Amino acid sequence: MRRIFLSLASVAALALAGCSGGSDNNAQPAAAGSSPGSSDNAAPANAVTGTVTLRDAGAQLSPDAKLDLKLVDVSAEGSQPLASKTIAPVTMPQSFQLDFNASDVNPNDMYIIEVSLQDGERHYSSPLKTPVLTKGAKNVANIQLVGEATPGEKELAGYNSVKKNIGGMKVTQGTALKEGESRGWQIFKKGNDVQFVIELVDYGDKGFTSTNYAYRDGKPWVIVQEKKASKDAKPTSIERAGWNDAGELVLKQNEAGGKVDTLSDEDANNLKKQAEAMYVKAGGKK
Repeated sequence: MRRIFLSLASVAALALAGCSGGSDNNAQPAAAGSSPGSSDNAAPANAVTGTVTLRDAGAQLSPDAKLDLKLVDVSAEGSQPLASKTIAPVTMPQSFQLDFNASDVNPNDMYIIEVSLQDGERHYSSPLKTPVLTKGAKNVANIQLVGEATPGEKELAGYNSVKKNIGGMKVTQGTALKEGESRGWQIFKKGNDVQFVIELVDYGDKGFTSTNYAYRDGKPWVIVQEKKASKDAKPTSIERAGWNDAGELVLKQNEAGGKVDTLSDEDANNLKKQAEAMYVKAGGKK
């Protein structure tokens, strides 16, 4: 009983000590302008810290991905960044710290963090500006990036839009037979301009191809070719090639076995030659 009584007495003594207003000499005071437990406590006064994430959390970055960050005064047009940093390789979520000279900060100006991520042809940017430092903004920034369409994806999206509307175009058909293969095609025109061609080629026991040719300004634009064992079989491979307005090859895809690889320039050029020959056959050139 005596041992239990001493324990209770000790607890009571501790409670009284806590109410007496005494302080622990080892305790650290909260930083000025921030509350205890605030994430701002970790940010030095002359630095902006934070984390960069991707909106598509499942997106995988390659080892070549490069992240650029800048602390910019948007009130002073053309001014140099107060701080900048490049991070490579990049691991999401990616933490960062931008150190700056506090004397360079004008409390009447507005500052933001500009973030750009480049991974091969894929560019990521932030749709929202992130103010920091002044006008009540903190020196901690959490930034979310969104992936933009690649040049090839933009051309493919345009192709898909045209494909959806070929039903409203003038259509003609043709066929050709020769030993070992049977061909059939449909030609879609706006006025006298060939816009789209669908060609089916049956090679018998050697396979079957279904090819869509889209044209822009009389030139091959986007070509999608499916290769199959037979007409009703699932594609064993799908090749996609596309060119932008400048004639640059920007869409290069070879899809097989559920995996998309880069189509070789040689294979893309072969598809282009097929498209040019079909354009002549379709009456695109006299």
